Amino acid sequence: MSTNPNSNSNSNPSSDSQPVLYSYWRSSCSWRVRIAMNLKEIPYDIKPISLIKSGGEQHCNEYREVNPMEQVPALQIDGHTLIESVAIMHYLEETRPQRPLLPQDVHKRAKVREIVEIICSGIQPLQNLIVLIHVGEEKKKEWAQHWITRGFRAVEKALSTSAGKYCVGDEISMADCCLVPQVFNARRFHVDLRPYPIILRIDRELESNPAFRAAHPSNQPDCPPELPNK
Repeated sequence: MSTNPNSNSNSNPSSDSQPVLYSYWRSSCSWRVRIAMNLKEIPYDIKPISLIKSGGEQHCNEYREVNPMEQVPALQIDGHTLIESVAIMHYLEETRPQRPLLPQDVHKRAKVREIVEIICSGIQPLQNLIVLIHVGEEKKKEWAQHWITRGFRAVEKALSTSAGKYCVGDEISMADCCLVPQVFNARRFHVDLRPYPIILRIDRELESNPAFRAAHPSNQPDCPPELPNK
């Protein structure tokens, strides 16, 4: 499914073809990349990969050739296949610097990377699907709440000195691309978000942004139609 109604759908990963994003509607890692591509106004096609159907399509031989980690996202762009959401966002930033997602100021740039790292290394991997399956159904909610709460304490502290309108100052950055999906995850696991007023304020600020709204799970082609707000 193309994200640009004026573009021609093309899943051929040649250098002159439209990028193809292998994505799962509720994957926060896929979501980050969708936001970044929308903010940079890069048309792309989505190839849905179900993480639950038939034991997970990410484990099939065909997709393992795309992403040996058997995870989403993967992005076919400029004749290359890239995996890992943060690496993908940096590639987009370096090859398409217009509408930047990193500040020019070196200290602000470091703060963006700091927040990205807290979320993408210190929170999300610990409540990822593969970890929750290992933890087990009875303990997964408590486990996810523990790690999200621990990480959000650090994020809120970082934001107390870096935030303006958004995570770092008044321009949207990679940090915002990572924060919004993680807030969604926190709500999904019923984390009490009242201790994090800065996180909540930024999330509210971004929820009406067209790039963020278009990337939301409920607006994805593989989102189950029976879900609320679909």
